[in-house]
Amino acid sequence: MDDTSRVVLITGATRGIGAAIADAFGGENVELLLTGTREDEIDRLNETSLPERRYLQADFSSSASLEAFLEQVEALDRLDVCINNAGINIIKSVDDVAPADFDRLTAVNYRAPYLISQAAARIMKRQGRGWIVNIGSIWSVITKPGRSLYCASKAGLAGMTRAIATDLAPHGVLVNCVSPGFVMTDMTRQSLSEEEVQQLASQVPLGRFAAPTEIARVVSFLGSPSNTYLTGQNIVVDGGFCHV
Repeated sequence: MDDTSRVVLITGATRGIGAAIADAFGGENVELLLTGTREDEIDRLNETSLPERRYLQADFSSSASLEAFLEQVEALDRLDVCINNAGINIIKSVDDVAPADFDRLTAVNYRAPYLISQAAARIMKRQGRGWIVNIGSIWSVITKPGRSLYCASKAGLAGMTRAIATDLAPHGVLVNCVSPGFVMTDMTRQSLSEEEVQQLASQVPLGRFAAPTEIARVVSFLGSPSNTYLTGQNIVVDGGFCHV
């Protein structure tokens, strides 16, 4: 296949790490299919973005919305790269988690990536190659109070990555997971005070949060023709935080 042109699907790509990943993949002869949950934002982005970027509305907490999105994926003639980035977080003590919390978080963080990977893999197997990258979290390998739901979903995502990579390896499809640590996104700035940021940064051996572009560069390598042999891995990108 032509390495100078690619079709790349990225979920949760309207802001933060997802938007940075889109920028890292963007370029000449690359068609980007990018998802977001808000219909008004999707309409605005489609009106103002370059023609090679197409934004699709999808709410993965809704079974109907996910089903409609999967139909769009399965209708594609070509798909080279699939990045499962969309995710949500619910922080509650295990005693306070309601079944509705469990169902919503699992639907977005685990069920959707599984079914999207399945749909993407069908196309990639026909092509004889492809790259799938799931975006996990440091909470796939460590934990703290109130993270039972989130940790379970991200640990499941890492396990899913290993298993799907094994299934797809004979077809030339490489599957990996990238698990970021603390990243300085707009949401981080809104949710943490400067004092809280400094306190967390002091616990990171590199002494700072990651920029979204630093995560995106790892993802773009894993989803590129330069990656020919790395598969089934959960790559923790955290400035050394999990290892101190």
